Amino acid sequence: MRLGVLDVGSNTVHLLVVDAHPGARPLPAHSHKADLRLAQLLDGDGAVGADGVDRLIAVVRDALQAAEDKGVEDLLPFATSAVREARNADDVLARVQDETGVRLQVLSGAEEARLTFLAVRRWFGWSAGKLLVLDIGGGSLEIAYGIDEQPDAAVSLPLGAGRLTAGWLPGDPPDPQEVRTLRRHVRAEIARTVGEFSRFGTPDHVVATSKTFKQLARIAGAARSAEGLYVQRELKRESLEAWVPRLAAMTGDERAELPGVSDGRAGQLLAGALVAEGAMDLFGVERLEICPWALREGVILRRLDHMGSA
Repeated sequence: MRLGVLDVGSNTVHLLVVDAHPGARPLPAHSHKADLRLAQLLDGDGAVGADGVDRLIAVVRDALQAAEDKGVEDLLPFATSAVREARNADDVLARVQDETGVRLQVLSGAEEARLTFLAVRRWFGWSAGKLLVLDIGGGSLEIAYGIDEQPDAAVSLPLGAGRLTAGWLPGDPPDPQEVRTLRRHVRAEIARTVGEFSRFGTPDHVVATSKTFKQLARIAGAARSAEGLYVQRELKRESLEAWVPRLAAMTGDERAELPGVSDGRAGQLLAGALVAEGAMDLFGVERLEICPWALREGVILRRLDHMGSA
């Protein structure tokens, strides 16, 4: 059957259409994205303003039309941290449902981490052993660890690249003192969680997902996306540490000229790099591998599992 997953994230609203059935690998058929930047549309009280809700509804309608055009039989719509943490989340969800018919499922941070972990486990398989999975989104950082398909530990921290850029790095290029202040904040937040994971022992394989990690790996020399999903891509801490001061000295426009960096993500790449560097350092990770599957694929895989057991 043809499934669609509609991901209302902090940066983008992304419809991914796949051909899938239980027991088979989901095959991507179509991708439809809109850069809504919902996290940046919150007002001073943490609510999504009327204009932001209107724009969200328009984007969801466009995604619904794309899903219909591509023959989607079952749509799996969900929202992550930007909607989850909005002060008027219930009102936003109600308006979206009333005006589009779409009932967004709001995932908790822990659910995000677990579903991303499921996708990574399925991609790498059982031979990967104990996995440590890192995922930097627009609003949050998810960390998960385990040897099965369900992680033994999973946490979500408010360390998304978009959130941190908006709240901590207003300058372009950013003020060096503000960069140092953010670096301290990021590392203090991550350090609080390290003990929860270290009791499980050293992971056999460390994996990262998300656009932020993919772009950091690309500027550090990883293969282009055009070379395909199955090319191994990795990010070394040594390379990342060399890039952080360079990114800090650049404007957003200068970062957008780097290989693999999109205009829409360039402004928040430094904040993402600080989170990636902090996580790799505090967890003692020298290198990690980039996984092409992440949260959206995890949602699809869970749906297929439920279909297979019905």
